[in-house]
Amino acid sequence: MSCKIEDIVRNELCVGCGLCVTESRSSKMDWNEEGFLVPVLDNSFNEHAIKLCPFNPFPEKEVKDEDVLADTIFPVSKHKDFKIGRFENTYGGYSNEYRETSSSGGIATYIFEQLLEEKIVNHLFIVKEINGTYTYQWFDNIEKIKEISKTRYIPVTMENLFKEIDSKEGKVAVSGVACFVKAIRLKQHYSPQYKEKIPFVIGIICGGLKSRFFTEYLAQTSGVKGKYEKQEYRIKDKASLASDYSFGAFDDKHTFHQMKMSKVGDMWGTGLFKSNACDFCDDVTTELADISLGDAWLPEYRNEGLGNSVIVTRSKLADRLIEKGIEKNELSVISISKDKIIQSQRASFSHRQDSLYFRKKYSHFKIEKRKRFKKQLSIPYKVVQLVRRKTRAESISIWRKYNNDQIFRKKMKVYLKLLRIVTKINHKLR
Repeated sequence: MSCKIEDIVRNELCVGCGLCVTESRSSKMDWNEEGFLVPVLDNSFNEHAIKLCPFNPFPEKEVKDEDVLADTIFPVSKHKDFKIGRFENTYGGYSNEYRETSSSGGIATYIFEQLLEEKIVNHLFIVKEINGTYTYQWFDNIEKIKEISKTRYIPVTMENLFKEIDSKEGKVAVSGVACFVKAIRLKQHYSPQYKEKIPFVIGIICGGLKSRFFTEYLAQTSGVKGKYEKQEYRIKDKASLASDYSFGAFDDKHTFHQMKMSKVGDMWGTGLFKSNACDFCDDVTTELADISLGDAWLPEYRNEGLGNSVIVTRSKLADRLIEKGIEKNELSVISISKDKIIQSQRASFSHRQDSLYFRKKYSHFKIEKRKRFKKQLSIPYKVVQLVRRKTRAESISIWRKYNNDQIFRKKMKVYLKLLRIVTKINHKLR
């Protein structure tokens, strides 16, 4: 059986990584009607394009799934876990220098700095601000490393990575969420020269890709009327809890508007504005990256408003960078158990692995996933999944139609109320 990029896009499984565009004569990435970046379909894709897609439903045996790829990428890793994949060690903590100016514990910024400083790579291909918004860009200036130290919940694409990488002298490091990392590994498999060219990949543990509508909604709710720019999604309050952060953005009069994210309620567990494809991803901790970094949502870190990171090192090089940082007192990081990593992302594991096959059963498009995540769900949890799927879809549909935060809240009220009720029932029965 076969599949084309057109099938991926039409079945809402495109995550916008953009690697398929490098196998096209003329196509490019552009915004679709639901606020996501997708390839423009112009019949110019060659037969290799689908091979680079992280959601290709018919992958070749050598790249069948994350388990098979990880066995090739990290063949001598010390540990292998059912949930988090192959790894060297697991840690928790923060960067002493970059914690305050970064999301979570600033570990990503620290690793970027070390990669450049030790000349492990000569360039970074990462998301940073330009002209008031955020895109993937080339970066090689250690002195300006703090400019890249914020989380952005807006669609971006790696479209230019393999269009421009051959013109860059030296080696490159790339950061990305799980599906983007997988796309890079697929490209390296089919074009082995990029294994040396890209010796290090940083994985950002992701709770789900958000539509551009998510940012539009937050901007309006914070008080922005009209256009917004230079938005910040994780403004910390060091005197409060780790989860008590704010969103802020500038309006067209250069006034900054800020609000606590608690004002808009749970934007993650409800699936609001989330990509459909994320409901069919089973890689919670970026299993194919050299190092995986995420928020340390753990009780012991709850009261630290400046944030902490959970860290999974998968390559020897990644582990060496963390251990060296600890020895030099540049990192306030300690070893933690793999169970703590799992605990920190417990809700994501429950949703994306434990209940994946139930959602898959109701998909009208064939999606192959790792069989070991096939589980039986209780009837109440099945209901939660169905209501959450409906809530996700309606959030995008309603915003697309009205583009107004007050109308959105009014229209979504019934769906969110129903989701709260069925979730509460499920928790009680469980």
